[in-house]
Parts: sequence; C-alpha cells; structure tokens
Amino acid sequence: MTKEKAQARREHLAKIRAEQKRRERRTAMLIWGAGGLVLVVLVGLVAVYLVRQNQATSLAAATSASYQANEHTWDPVAYKETPPMGGEHNGYWQRCAIYDKPIHNEHAVHSLEHGAVWITYQPNLPQDKVAKLKEVASTTGDPEFMLMSPYEGLPAPIVVSSWNHQLKLTDPADPRLPAFVKEYQNNPKTTPEFGATCGGENSITTTKDQQPLPPKPAQQSTPTPTPSPTASR
Repeated sequence: MTKEKAQARREHLAKIRAEQKRRERRTAMLIWGAGGLVLVVLVGLVAVYLVRQNQATSLAAATSASYQANEHTWDPVAYKETPPMGGEHNGYWQRCAIYDKPIHNEHAVHSLEHGAVWITYQPNLPQDKVAKLKEVASTTGDPEFMLMSPYEGLPAPIVVSSWNHQLKLTDPADPRLPAFVKEYQNNPKTTPEFGATCGGENSITTTKDQQPLPPKPAQQSTPTPTPSPTASR
C-alpha cells in the first residue's frame, strides 16, 4: 500500500505541475495576444494620423504656371493671375518684409524670382486673422525670403504665391500655408534665380502709395530706391 500511495502521490503532483504549465502557457498567450492587439491598434492610429496629416497638408489644390525668368520691363504689367506668380517684372525687387499697405506687383514678382514666398490677404480680413498671418510669416521658413502685404481684389481671403505656384486659403491657421512655404520658399528646384537676395541696398522698401514704379534709369541699371518705414519684420 505504501508504494501504491507514493505512486499516486507522484501522479497527483505531476498532474498539478502539468496543469500549472498549461495555465502559464495560456497566460503567456493572453499577454502576447493583448500586446499584439495593442500594437496593431497603435500602428493603425499612427497610420490614420499620417493619412489625415498628409491630407491636411496636401498642396494638390495649388495652381501652377510656366513663366520664364529674367524678363524685365520698366512699364506696368497686366498680369493674368491675381496676385501674379510670375512673368515680366520691374528691374527692382521688393525687399522681403511684412507690409501693412499694398506693394507694386512688378517688384513683388521680382522677389518671387529670387525665391520669396508672398502672402497676400484681402484688406478687409479681420485683424485677428491678419495678426495670425503675421505670426506665420515671422516664424515659418526663412524670414529673409518672406513677403506679406494686403491686396485688393483677391479671389480668396488669403493667397500665398511663389514663382509659378499659388494656393488660395481662407484661414491663416490652415496647415497648408506652412506646407507651401516649406515646399517652395527659396527652393533651388523652383527658384529661377536661386542664391539671389531678397534684400540689399538695391531693393525697394516703399509701398504703392509712397512711390510709383521707378522709370527706366538713364545710365545706371539699379538706382538706389527710397527706403520706407512701413516695412517691418
């Protein structure tokens, strides 16, 4: 009887150990399964975020043109787009800055040729949105290649332009605005005169109401323009 009891006891312990191992395996499988499920959910959430982010910053709505560079004129230009995003332009460029009054198209287009992004807005845009635009213009990209001014007759509350590219917007908080700046500002692939300055002593700093388009110089190609206190960073 003693041997039979000992054998039964061993068999009982073996069953207990086997049951414990089965429970441990089930627990491990549940843990790994839960972890895998969490991982799948996280991957799915990241994928959804990236898709939405790409949609939010998509520049698919931007329009484009194919203007050739280096076409200077001393006459006023009738541009096809409002505002222009390329074409003939004055021999002087507008110094990149934030202006509170309209500037000459012909100077701004020359700045685009040098790599500037030009943010224009309707003059009746609410002041809180204008302030937001100024914040974006001051903190996004390179301020040395950022131009901003009000513009009469815009087809949208806000229009952002670079050479041969343009995007219409309604909200200064639209994520496509910084995306446009990142894509086109001083881009060596899209800037006709990459490496040229958007400032310097030969740049125009006055607004339309302060100075008309300069006439063709008699002897020198780039007379010194009159500085203006209305330009600000």
